Amino acid sequence: MRPEERCFGPIRFIPGYNGGRYPYCHSIYVEDAGVIIDPASNRERLKQLQKQDMVTMVWLSHWHEDHFRDLDLFEDKPLWMHQGDAAPLSDMSVFFDWYGLDPGDDLRSFWEPLLKTDFHFRPRTPDRFLVDGELIDLGGITAEVVHIPGHTPGQLGFYFREPGVLFMADCDLTPFGPWYGDRYSSIEETIQSINRLRQMPAKIWLTAHETGIFENMPETIWDNYLAVIDKRETALLDFLSSPKTMDEIVEQWIIYGKERKPREFYEYGERAHMQKHLERLMSAGTVIWEPESGRYRRG
Repeated sequence: MRPEERCFGPIRFIPGYNGGRYPYCHSIYVEDAGVIIDPASNRERLKQLQKQDMVTMVWLSHWHEDHFRDLDLFEDKPLWMHQGDAAPLSDMSVFFDWYGLDPGDDLRSFWEPLLKTDFHFRPRTPDRFLVDGELIDLGGITAEVVHIPGHTPGQLGFYFREPGVLFMADCDLTPFGPWYGDRYSSIEETIQSINRLRQMPAKIWLTAHETGIFENMPETIWDNYLAVIDKRETALLDFLSSPKTMDEIVEQWIIYGKERKPREFYEYGERAHMQKHLERLMSAGTVIWEPESGRYRRG
C-alpha cells in the first residue's frame, strides 16, 4: 500500500511518486517554519508550495539525485545540509567522482543528460552547514540534527522532539536493505548509524522511500534490515568457494537477485556493493586477492 500525505503535528509527510521508489523519494515539510526536506517527491505538489510562497528554506538529508530532483524549484531559497556531502552538488564532475565513475567511464555519458533533464541538476553551494547534535528552533518545534553516515559521508536524519517524529532519510528499512555502494560509503558506518537511530526515543519513524511511515516499530524490522548485510556477505563467501574474478562475482547478482534493466545502472550498483564487501572481508583476512590470476578466494 502506497503511503498518503499525512501530518504528525506540524510535520507533513509528502509521499513521492511511485510509492517513493527511486528515482523519487518522500519529502518532509515543516509547516509554519516553511522548511522542505528532500524536495524530490511530487513535483506538482512542490510547485503548489512554491507558488504559495510557503517554503522559506530547503534542507537536504544527503547529496543523491533522487533527493534533489526538484531543488531547482527553490533556487532562491537557502540550502542547508551537512558539510560532508556538499562537494558533489557543486560540480557535475565531482558528482560522478563520488559515485566512483572515473573520467571516460561510459556511465558518465549515460548519466550526464539524465542528470540535467530528469534531475534538474544545477550546481549549488549550501548556505549553511548543519552539525550533528545541534538543536534548531523552528517556532514551537525543535529539530535535532542527527548525523548518520555510511550511506553517504554526510547523511542526516532529523528528530523533531515535541511530536517525537524521526526522519531517517535513506535508512529506509526496505526489504532491499541498505545502500553503501558509493566511493565514500561505509558498511561499518551504516551499521553504526542504523543502531543509533533505533535507540532514539521516537514515536513516529519516517523514511525517504517505500513504506515511509512507521507508527509502530517492532525490533524485527530493524533486525531484518541489518541482516541483509550479513546475507549478502554470506552469499559472497559461499560463491567464493572457488576463486572468482570480479566480473564473475557481478554476474552472480547477489545484491539484486537477477539481471535488471537498464543493465548499466544495475551492474554499477552490483559491482560497487560487492567491492565494498570484498574490501571488508579482505581487511578481516577472510578473503584474499590473487593478483597473478585476477581472482578473489576465501582465506
